[in-house]
Amino acid sequence: MSVLRTPAGTVRWAGRDLGSWPVLVALAMLWLVFQAANPNFLSADNLVNLALQVAPLGVLTLGVVLVLLVGQIDLSTGAVSGLAAAVVAVGLSQQRWPGWLAVLVAIAVGAVVGAVYGWAFTRLGLPSFVLTLAGLLVTLGVQMRVLGTTGSLNLPFESWLVRFSQQAFLPDWLGYLLAAALTLTYPAIRLVERRRRAAAELPLEPGRDLAVRTALLAVATLLPTWYLQTNRGIGASVALFLLLVLVVDLLLRRTRWGRSVRAVGSNVGSAHRAGFAVRHVYVSAFVACSSLAALGGVMQAGRLAAANQGSGGSDTNLTVIAAAVIGGTSLFGGRGSAWSAPLGMLVVGTISSGLTLLNLDSAPRYIVTGLVLALAVTLDALGRRRAPATGR
Repeated sequence: MSVLRTPAGTVRWAGRDLGSWPVLVALAMLWLVFQAANPNFLSADNLVNLALQVAPLGVLTLGVVLVLLVGQIDLSTGAVSGLAAAVVAVGLSQQRWPGWLAVLVAIAVGAVVGAVYGWAFTRLGLPSFVLTLAGLLVTLGVQMRVLGTTGSLNLPFESWLVRFSQQAFLPDWLGYLLAAALTLTYPAIRLVERRRRAAAELPLEPGRDLAVRTALLAVATLLPTWYLQTNRGIGASVALFLLLVLVVDLLLRRTRWGRSVRAVGSNVGSAHRAGFAVRHVYVSAFVACSSLAALGGVMQAGRLAAANQGSGGSDTNLTVIAAAVIGGTSLFGGRGSAWSAPLGMLVVGTISSGLTLLNLDSAPRYIVTGLVLALAVTLDALGRRRAPATGR
C-alpha cells in the first residue's frame, strides 16, 4: 500500500481518500489514553474548559493556515496577538475607550502589521521567514512600550469582553439549532455540487457515501452539543471561532479568492500565467493572518482578564504552526483547509490538558507534541514525493 495526498490536503491510502480520518483517529486514541489515565479527562467540565482554552489559539492557527496555503510562513503571530492584547488592555483600563473601539483598534493594528509584511514580501522580495522574524522582534518591543513600566495590565471584570470570553455561553436551544444547521448545510452544498457535476458529465459521488457522511456529521455535532450542555454548554468564544472557521472554509471553497490561494500555493508560476492576481493573494493572506492573530490575542486577553509581557509568548508561534500542520495543512503550500485549525488545536490542546491532569510539567507536552508534528510532516513529505506518480 502507498500513502498519497490529494490536492485538497487530505491523505490517500492505496488510492482511497481518507479525508481528516487520520487526525480524528489520532485524537480518539489520545482521548482514550488520557481517559484511562485520569477518569476526569472526558468529563463535560474538562471538555468545556478545553474548548475555551483552544478557541483563542485556534483563531491564530486559522490565520497561520492561510499563510501556509500560499506557501509562506509567519513567525510573528504570537507577538502580534500579544500586541493586540496590550492595545485592548490599555484602551479599556487606561484610556476608557468603549469595548468595541478597543477591539477594533487592536484588530486594525494587526491588519497594518500584515499589510506591511505583504508589501515587503511582494515589492521588496524579502523572504517571509526573515521578514516575519524581524517583525516578531519589532512587535515585541512595541508591546513592551504599549504596556508601559508596569509590564502588566488588568482588564475591567465588568467589561463585555471579559464577560464574553469567560462567562458567555450559548442557550441550549441555540446550540442545537446551530448543530442542526451545520448538519443540513453540508448535504445541501454537496447536492448542488452533484447537480453541477452531472450537468458537466463528470463522475458523481455515490449517494450512499453522502448519506453516510451526513449521518456521521450529525453524530459529530449533535452528540458533543448535548454532552457539553450537561455542564456549562458551548462558550460564546468557541462559537465565534467555529463561525470563523466556517466562513474561511466557504471562502476557500466557493470563491475566486480561495481558488487563487490554492493555485498560488501549489505553483506560483502557473498561477501567474493563469491570470491570478498573485501579489494581491499574498498580501491578503498576510493581512488575514495578522488580523486573526490580533483577534485571537484580544480573545485571550478577555479570557485571562489581563495582558502582560508574556502575552503571546515565544511558544505561541510554535504551538499554532504545529497545530496547523498536525491538522493537515502542508508546509509546502497549496494543501489544507480551514478545518485544519480546530482539528490541530484539539490535538495540541488535548495533549496539554491530558498531561496537566496527570500533574506532569511542560517537558512531556513539548516532547509529545513534537513527535506528533514530526509524524504529520513525514506524511506530508511522503505525499509530495508520491504525487508525480499519480499524474499530478
